[in-house]
Amino acid sequence: PQLKAALEAGADAVFFGLEDFHARAKVGFSYEELPEVMATLHARGVRGFTTFNVLVFDRELKKAERALELIANSGVDAIIVQDVGIARLAREVAPTLELHGSTQMSITSAEGAELAARWGCNRVVLGRELSLQDIERIANTTPIELETFVHGALCVSYSGQCFSSEAWGGRSANRGQCAQACRLPYDLIVDGQWRDLEEAKYLLSPGDLYALHQVPELTRMGVDCFKIEGRYKDAEYVALTTAAYRKAIDEAWAGQALSISKQEERDLEQVYSRGLGPWFMGGTNHQTVVKGRAPRHRGVRLGTVTKVGDKSVWVALEGEVKRGDGLVFDAANWRSIEEDEEGGSVYEIFDNHQPIEKADSGAVELRFGNRQIDFWRIKEGDWVWRSSDPALFAKVKPLLDALDPVYTRPLELKVSGSLGQSLVLEVLGAEPVRVSSPTPLQQAQKRALEPEMLREHLGKLGGTPFHLGNLTVALEGELFLPVSELNALRRAAVSRLLEGRKVFEQRFVGSRLESVLVGANHHAPTPQSSSHALHILVRTPEQLEAALTLAPASITLDYLELYGLKPSVQKVKAAGIACRVASPRILKPTEQNIQKFLLSLECEILVRSGGLLEGLIVETEKSVLIGDFSLNAANVLSTQTYLEMGLSRITPTHDLNAQQIVELAQWVGGERLEVVAYQHLPVFHTEHCVFCRFLSSGTDYTNCGHPCETHKISLKDRQGRMHPVMADVGCRNTVFGAEAQSATEHFTSWLGAGIVDFRLEFVHESAQDVLDVALAWQAALNGEIDALTLEQRLNRVMPTTEGSLFVPLDFDTLPQLSLI
Repeated sequence: PQLKAALEAGADAVFFGLEDFHARAKVGFSYEELPEVMATLHARGVRGFTTFNVLVFDRELKKAERALELIANSGVDAIIVQDVGIARLAREVAPTLELHGSTQMSITSAEGAELAARWGCNRVVLGRELSLQDIERIANTTPIELETFVHGALCVSYSGQCFSSEAWGGRSANRGQCAQACRLPYDLIVDGQWRDLEEAKYLLSPGDLYALHQVPELTRMGVDCFKIEGRYKDAEYVALTTAAYRKAIDEAWAGQALSISKQEERDLEQVYSRGLGPWFMGGTNHQTVVKGRAPRHRGVRLGTVTKVGDKSVWVALEGEVKRGDGLVFDAANWRSIEEDEEGGSVYEIFDNHQPIEKADSGAVELRFGNRQIDFWRIKEGDWVWRSSDPALFAKVKPLLDALDPVYTRPLELKVSGSLGQSLVLEVLGAEPVRVSSPTPLQQAQKRALEPEMLREHLGKLGGTPFHLGNLTVALEGELFLPVSELNALRRAAVSRLLEGRKVFEQRFVGSRLESVLVGANHHAPTPQSSSHALHILVRTPEQLEAALTLAPASITLDYLELYGLKPSVQKVKAAGIACRVASPRILKPTEQNIQKFLLSLECEILVRSGGLLEGLIVETEKSVLIGDFSLNAANVLSTQTYLEMGLSRITPTHDLNAQQIVELAQWVGGERLEVVAYQHLPVFHTEHCVFCRFLSSGTDYTNCGHPCETHKISLKDRQGRMHPVMADVGCRNTVFGAEAQSATEHFTSWLGAGIVDFRLEFVHESAQDVLDVALAWQAALNGEIDALTLEQRLNRVMPTTEGSLFVPLDFDTLPQLSLI
């Protein structure tokens, strides 16, 4: 139904998942359905993009190659990819299949787009946190096609940079298993004290994107594709949103003003909304993106409760209410967030004790149907929302129920011929068709084939997905052909065009995984090294002082104020310790000077941004580059692809469990990996600044007063866990997992896999905590204590967890990747 809704409302392309390997694991077509899906789309002149936008593990690469074969030979126009290893494999096995870089690649700059192009992507889907100015800067500096989201749900975390589901449930968002932890309530803890935020309990739940009014600007910039987030949504949502943006795009392309009415905008809000707005696209304003009142669809606000009776409610109206409307009573200002809300369908409306069908102003009495409502749980002051509107569904029902195509596309036709020759009818454009009449053209005695007459009969395209567009007439003289033959020519041309669209190019050239793996530098397990390196990452000057006393192999500085690093860099260098600086995970077009600054420090760089990596690779002779977890290297192909770009080592994505890291080390060599052995997992990385939103009245860093520099904050979840929050140089926030994650249980197997470099990362730990944790790990790496003693020593500092390193009991049932 959603597919039909998109077609009939005027979509130019539809993106969808299949049975596996996509970021909405609960929905998708089957591989058996795929050829029919693509035939349906192509018959309507619509492109089909398959989402292959997850990280793929080594043990799945053979299955992934088989999936690529089915996709490539089923007529799919492009695949949307996150994993650079899959992009590399797709280039090999189906070189003519288009690749689109997913928003999961966290592409926020021209350099990020260029990096995706290295792996064969001709289009990239930009991050949803970019402003119009950012998008225009990118459009002006790269020839790569750009796709932007314009409507639908926003993730609070940068796509591809969220590990909350992985950390708290073993369900990776990078694998299509998002548990939506951002939609849960949290308490704000400031400097150890609970902060009352009144109704704002959902601190990480943003509103939904609505950029209809930005369509003219985006069109002017040359954005190639506008994307509506529509999976998990019903057909009514798909129909209404697609139709609205179809109209806006057509008007913008024609140079006309946007003509959407207030009612049409209310319809978009009604069908699905957590609060609509352009948000980051309109510029930074941290007071608007997250209201925090509720995490779910609300619809249209109708008013406020003024009085509650035994069986009815009085509401001061701000919008129209009708009999049959579904309402919900929002008591965020007083009710516990765990409690269900009251609501139901309006059965009767009274104005001054007189029954009415609808009302849009004043205070009215509402009575409800058979649904049991506990009126004691509704209070004066509660907000009232219309969460469903039967009239809205009636508007789109004709479109969804139509047997013949509703939205049609223009056919450009040409008619040519001369006396005694056949009449030739051609379909012009990318799919040319040519048909000829069996009867030669005759001299016209009465009515000749005039343009008006030809347009009348060739335009009879009802029941087809077409309407007549431009018609070119190139006839020599006054000629005649029976109308029956003219109609037959029209039908033949349309039939041939549609038949041609059913023919799929076989684009899979053959299995190439084995040869690609050989090219990825297969290693036997590296012998266990007698010398291991301990790397320490610190985030405060106090932690740095402790780390300096330990003389580790390196110290990585990951400070809030990047430009205040130089004194700390000098301290580390003066101590004779290798100094590294951690880059931001996101770089926008106006932040490219950060690259120059990082290089000016003359340190090793922990590279966390794909765009930054693209900018740095020309500088590899000057700087040692270590790729961090945020590059999302999940398999041998992606890992080796990054290493070939000039990285000396790389940290695997946090989506891998401990055994997968062992197997990856066996493929690329343990000495090429740097594993994080102790950390608080970075669960969210977000443009939304919690500091600015809740500790100031400012809109961004220019007027917020920089509370991030003077306060420590944590988010307390429903289990009582305290998740630290830190800001970076771009004011982006990282929420860290409350529990320290340690690799103690897998320490021995990692050593056996030849892994040499172990990193410890600290967040809010004290200087003494840094000493205690690092000394324990030093002793273990030196062979002075075993893994059990290591774990005991760490747990005396703070409780630790296995976290994302946990190896599921059924893991060994999956076939291992191997070369024949």
